[in-house]
Amino acid sequence: MATSRPFRFGVQASTAVNRSAWVELARRCEASGYATLTMPDHFTDQLAPMPALMAAADATETLRVGALVWDNDYKHPVVMAKELATLDLLSDGRLEIGLGAGWMVSDYEQAGMTYDPAGVRVDRFVEGLAVIKGLFAEGPLTYEGTHYRITGLDGLPKPMQRPWPPILVGGGGKRVLRIAAREADIVGINGTLAHGVVNAEAIATMTAAAVDEKVAWVREAAGDRDIELNVRAFMVSVTRDRKGDAESIAALVGLSAQELLASPFALVGTPSQLADDLRERRERWGFSYVIVGANDVDAFAPVVAELAGT
Repeated sequence: MATSRPFRFGVQASTAVNRSAWVELARRCEASGYATLTMPDHFTDQLAPMPALMAAADATETLRVGALVWDNDYKHPVVMAKELATLDLLSDGRLEIGLGAGWMVSDYEQAGMTYDPAGVRVDRFVEGLAVIKGLFAEGPLTYEGTHYRITGLDGLPKPMQRPWPPILVGGGGKRVLRIAAREADIVGINGTLAHGVVNAEAIATMTAAAVDEKVAWVREAAGDRDIELNVRAFMVSVTRDRKGDAESIAALVGLSAQELLASPFALVGTPSQLADDLRERRERWGFSYVIVGANDVDAFAPVVAELAGT
């Protein structure tokens, strides 16, 4: 498995007050050297990913767009495949497909959707991914699964990127990460969200030691596949007071400052310190694709300027 890819960076954003603000954010990301703009896929206060990402792509020239990640349970894979292919076509091949089995229990409860056990959701996701790939391929698809049955359907349009746009699958548990290592082009390492919420137990699975284990699962399952490793940094503070900010953030999430600074989910320090941290993390784990939040775009831009493409 490749572990020394050039760095690239993304921004995870969810909403804006109007079109002008959303377009301005996308253009600022592009101008600052970020490679991608991604969105979550929840029923909370956020823009709908498909139209919002199309607007972002339409307002930019090189910025790639995608979701971190689309929930397989929220749309039938036939519908998802058509929308993804259309988005890739109309963005001139700038789509990256993030897909997951679904995890946030409040989405399901508020929408009146059954929150099946994790094993069932993952089984359904595996089938959904197979259907999407099959519909992207040339010719009609016939597929017989436990959850989906497709009969002689030719998925049209086909995406511009062949055989399909890069697929990112993220997860924190062993089974999903091993599936990602075998099926995805990009593997996103995440905390373990077994209870459907981000709680202290989930944060405890974001330590350096926990990530060592997660990456080992991926490497074992990937074999000689050339995949990209991704991490979403949730705790970001570009600051001269590395120690003080680390202590403050650590106290909020139930870690020690040392544990926080060692976690690839945290970026705390000056741009120079963060660049050094990211180089060390790429060497240790292979993380070359790093995503920060919309509020971090400007402060983190010097790190992007120093590392992107290197």
